[in-house]
Amino acid sequence: MTPDPHDPASIAGFVDAAGCGVVATVSPDGEPEAALVGLASLEDGTLIFNTRETARKVENLRANRRVAVVIGIEGDVSVQVEGDAAIAEDDGLLLHGQAYQHRFPESRALADGFLVVVVRPDWVRVYDASHSPAVVHEASW
Repeated sequence: MTPDPHDPASIAGFVDAAGCGVVATVSPDGEPEAALVGLASLEDGTLIFNTRETARKVENLRANRRVAVVIGIEGDVSVQVEGDAAIAEDDGLLLHGQAYQHRFPESRALADGFLVVVVRPDWVRVYDASHSPAVVHEASW
């Protein structure tokens, strides 16, 4: 399935089908850090993942909200997303935590010691290597 980068619901469907991706953050010292995470998505293209409170990415996100995410570990199609990330709180915690748990029923997203992170994409790139040459489409949201 090749999603349309201009269509948030299309990107959401791709993310939900993949189920995981690599999230890249920048440490307070400017060092790159990346982690494979389970990913859920809302119809508007919002990405959701959970993490332990003690994970390096939590400190990174508190210092710099910008993230890059790559989805599509297998196959010829990948999606790259850049945007702002925030740790969900209050009503957003319940809403996004439940959406994550709907995709991953065994997750501990709402358990003590875990946080829910919400990524609002502002740039999306779809790379389809099933064609020669590869087809690339980008969109700003």
